[in-house]
Order: sequence, then C-alpha cells, then structure tokens
Amino acid sequence: MESRIERIKKQLHGASYKLTPQREATVLVLLENEEDHLSAEDVFLLVKEKAPEIGLATVYRTLELLTELKIVDKINFGDGVSRYDLRQEGASRFHHHLICIECGKVAEIQEDLLGDVEKIVESRYGFTVKDHWLTFHGVCQSCKSSGNESKK
Repeated sequence: MESRIERIKKQLHGASYKLTPQREATVLVLLENEEDHLSAEDVFLLVKEKAPEIGLATVYRTLELLTELKIVDKINFGDGVSRYDLRQEGASRFHHHLICIECGKVAEIQEDLLGDVEKIVESRYGFTVKDHWLTFHGVCQSCKSSGNESKK
C-alpha cells in the first residue's frame, strides 16, 4: 500500500499538488476499501475515524481533485449517488460493473470489452473516444443459486 501511496504522491506532484495529510487520509481510506464503491459521505465517515479534524468539504475537494487527475473514477449506478473507485494502476480505461438488482452487490470486470465498439464509433461517427464505462444490471450467481431471483 505504501508504494501505491508513493505513486499517487508522484502523480499529485506531477500536477503541481502536494499530498497533504488530508489528501493522504482520503487516499488511505480509498485504498483500504478498494473493493467497495464508497460515496463521498462514506469516505468522509471513514476519514473522520482517522483524522477527526478533517471536514466534509475537504473530503469532497480531495475526491474531485483525485477524479480530475484520473486517480479515482467518479461513478453513478443510477441511484443518484456518486461513488468513488480507485482507477487500476496502468489502466487506460475505466472498468465495467455488474450490479445485482436483487441484493445490490457490485462486481467489477477489469477487461476492456468495448475496444471494437470504440473503433466503430470513431470510424462511423468521427468521434474520438477518450473513455467509457459500462454497467450491467441483472441477477448475480448467488441470488440465482439461492432462488432469490424475482421477475424484475
């Protein structure tokens, strides 16, 4: 985890920002909860446990800066809540998500499935794709196996 923090620190420095204690606390929370898709409020509550002096506005600003620098991806699963997800190191594209409509579980697909689609969009429409994300809504294996699948 320390080497990842050092690399994030270098990314910040490369964009003329410092890894302040407030930013570091926020990054640590994101790293410690990398499997989760935390809202700004979730991040704030976890940061508060580490550094009670940090305010919600500081956490919001930090998350926006990390998003701008493509260290973090800001995502919305259609429920009106923005969530933050650390971008995989070396990833040129955002990863995709599978959302279970029964239990709410979110799984990730790391491989880029849309390379051919991007080529078609670029050639047919003259549109330069910089990034994309894809979310599938359905029923996870656990819910199907336990018979919890409704007819949604």
